[in-house]
Amino acid sequence: MTTVRLPLFPLNSVLFPGLVLPLNVFEERYRAMMRELLRTGDEEPRRFAVVAIRDGREVAPTAPGMPDQTALPEKGPAAGFGPDPIQAFHRVGCIADAATIREREDGSFEVLATGTTRVRLLSVDASGPFLTAELEELAEDPGDGAGALAEGVLRAFRAYQQRLAGARERSLASASELPDEPSVVSYLVAAAAVLDVPSKQRLLQAPDTATRLAEELKLLRAETAVIRHLPSLPMTDLTRTPTHPN
Repeated sequence: MTTVRLPLFPLNSVLFPGLVLPLNVFEERYRAMMRELLRTGDEEPRRFAVVAIRDGREVAPTAPGMPDQTALPEKGPAAGFGPDPIQAFHRVGCIADAATIREREDGSFEVLATGTTRVRLLSVDASGPFLTAELEELAEDPGDGAGALAEGVLRAFRAYQQRLAGARERSLASASELPDEPSVVSYLVAAAAVLDVPSKQRLLQAPDTATRLAEELKLLRAETAVIRHLPSLPMTDLTRTPTHPN
């Protein structure tokens, strides 16, 4: 078992390997994390782990910019996550490699990172200025029939995109823009589909690529059928990737 200890960045979303993650970092605990990452030499990856929040708040209550300016803010690395923070998080996450960390004049940071490797959360340490975690790296097993499943998922994904974009609009991605390697297909579709966090989390923690693809095929067919019968839903805007306010 390969384990690693990294800074931990909980979010109200799921990060997949190969996907880009833009962050707007303004809370002190995450500013401290970015300052620590900047101490890493340019030749070394600036890595942190992202986990989806199961029960808690991405931004600590009454932090700057929150509605209630009279209440005392929660402070500390585990603010908003309860007395035992590991219980607030889903146990499978993803390592992020920060390609860009830019500090603004006000001390906040603009960060652009990319998901790399799935990890299982083993423990969380809240004793420092930001959360750190002991993590087990998870291998990606292809499973049985991943290649054929990937072809079916790509066909279903194109139909899904066309429904999202509207029958008279250009598809959101042409065939030449889509990958053909099964694991890459599985992660791209999982990230691009308009699904809630629990659904995306189930896809991230699937035991192998084939299982993930089979689940995506069912989800895409179901979602396409829903959109077909509810064409007035403004679903297109939901495919845009937001910058997370942290």
